[in-house]
Amino acid sequence: MIELINVSKSYGGLVKAVDNLNLTVSPGEIIGFLGPNGAGKTTTLKMVTGILKPDQGVIRINDIDIQKDPLKAKMQFGFVPDSPDMFLRLKGLEYLNFMADIYQVSQEDRKERIGSLTERFELKHVLLDQLQSYSHGMRQKIILMGALLHNPSVWILDEPLTGLDPRSSFILKEMMKEHAQRGNTVFFSTHVLEVAEKLCDRVAVINKGKLVFHGTLEEMRAHFSAHESLEHMFLEMTEHE
Repeated sequence: MIELINVSKSYGGLVKAVDNLNLTVSPGEIIGFLGPNGAGKTTTLKMVTGILKPDQGVIRINDIDIQKDPLKAKMQFGFVPDSPDMFLRLKGLEYLNFMADIYQVSQEDRKERIGSLTERFELKHVLLDQLQSYSHGMRQKIILMGALLHNPSVWILDEPLTGLDPRSSFILKEMMKEHAQRGNTVFFSTHVLEVAEKLCDRVAVINKGKLVFHGTLEEMRAHFSAHESLEHMFLEMTEHE
């Protein structure tokens, strides 16, 4: 579960990147976080994960305040950032073991999970190669695997499908569905509206730092009093704000 209560963040004390945001992502839900470039999506995700500190407000992960108990809160989630270009001198297996060490995954569990994930994402053949030799999509997959190794109940993903080939994209979407069906939480940002339309239980739309909609697609359609596409509704919500 993720809770944001009256969360705000400014840069330079002038423009609010996130303005008094209230949002809850409940167990068993997949929530898509939508908005134009510069709307505040990545800033929000970085505050939720503790990378950035909010100017005001409270953020809880599974009822744990990330500012009061950051280490315990960070053990609750797996985070995939918007860029996979990190730790490039490490080999794939070294990176996965590094992540397993951070999250205190036992040798027995990590062996089983690394085997399962590398088979699912078809990366077993490159685990002994350096990450800098990987394509963008392969780096995205290894970062995903590292985030999921400790089997967190909360997944926080920033544009996770970017760079993935169609098969890997399908696999990740199936994994997100399976994770939510087990009573867990998935919160991800995306620019791909069709993905949100097919995958999400609810969507949250942010524009200029403000939450302009949060609910189901049916509720959004009722708000616009027509059975319009998500793309049309999204454009209408963010055009005039």
